[in-house]
Amino acid sequence: MSILITNIKKLVQVETKPVKFRAGKQMSELPFIENAWLAIEDGNISSFGEMTNLKPVSPKGRLNLKHTLDATGRMVFPCFCDSHTHLVYPASREIEYVDKIKGLSYEEIAKRGGGILNTAKKMKETTVAELVDSALERLEEIIKLGTGAVEIKSGYGLDTEQELKMLYAIRKLKELSPVTIKATFLGAHSIPLEFRGRQSEYVDMVINEMIPMVAAEELADYIDVFCDKGFFTVEDTERILMAGMKYGLLPKIHANELDYSGGIQAGVKYNALSVDHLEYTGDEEIEALKGSDTMPTILPGAAFFLGMSYAPARKMINASLPVAMASDFNPGSSPSGNMQLILSMACILYKLTPEEAINTVTINSAYAMGVEDELGTIAVGKKANIFITKEIPTLEFMPYSYGSNKVETVILNGEVQ
Repeated sequence: MSILITNIKKLVQVETKPVKFRAGKQMSELPFIENAWLAIEDGNISSFGEMTNLKPVSPKGRLNLKHTLDATGRMVFPCFCDSHTHLVYPASREIEYVDKIKGLSYEEIAKRGGGILNTAKKMKETTVAELVDSALERLEEIIKLGTGAVEIKSGYGLDTEQELKMLYAIRKLKELSPVTIKATFLGAHSIPLEFRGRQSEYVDMVINEMIPMVAAEELADYIDVFCDKGFFTVEDTERILMAGMKYGLLPKIHANELDYSGGIQAGVKYNALSVDHLEYTGDEEIEALKGSDTMPTILPGAAFFLGMSYAPARKMINASLPVAMASDFNPGSSPSGNMQLILSMACILYKLTPEEAINTVTINSAYAMGVEDELGTIAVGKKANIFITKEIPTLEFMPYSYGSNKVETVILNGEVQ
């Protein structure tokens, strides 16, 4: 389908000279065109510009338009890229939510068999088809809120059969959903109760049994480890990452959510695509990240939901680092995939400007899930994953109006959803 969108009030995050991500002071830069048009052909962005110079073109020559949209009073953005989620899961965990209200910590709930282990129990009773059906509903919800790409982790299986089940479900979602999906193997998400006191044996199982099977069926793009207090040590993490890398799985790490765990430094050492959570990030961690290709990724929803300290996003940016933000959509610590809310939290809780915040959930989060060459900005040749807002007065209104859906139309792969 060929689409021409005209009279765009503001075309946001345009790019003529590609960059991988924006860091430090560059995060205040948000290129846009006022009174603009955008042309889409064969699923990709073919051209754009000012309405005073409306000349939609195609790589093949003249653009054969099939559909025209008038965006008067509306803005166009690249879709959000949600680089960290656990949205394939068997059931919600609202009872633990009440436990949290009563004062129990995340660690206390985990130690008594709740948290991740609770979901792992229910995973055994759930089929691949049931996982796919429930996850498709969640994907449909986040599409309406402007998300066009999502990373989904395993990690609620905690044995070989169940981890593979989750990854089969994610593979099916890639076939069924218009959203761009990346799969991450997270067998090292928690330590099963039966392996408590002999953690190294579980790590051995992840390395010697799970990883080879995941790789043999090409079920995952990335490998992840929960490197933190009460979970996996730096030594565990390094062993698992090295094993995964031998099979071509790129590292991503849950790091420093609960303490100064060494996870950030381990991520940089193994050239992880991203290190995520980062509530406990000090000068040493920031220094380790400088000059690396690892994207610091903050998950505001989890810190908000758990009542934790907020990662020092402002300090990171002032130290010339890039920052990405993602939803951490999961049943236990962040039961929402609303990236508009994450955008608002970036400004309200982390004191980012609207321009910086938009960069965290588009270009930088695209990098954090390895899709920066095709998504995250408005650029010729990139995949046409964009959304048209409702009539809004200013760009700043997007994070300001945190309680409503500002998205009117979503286009994924060049198709109106």
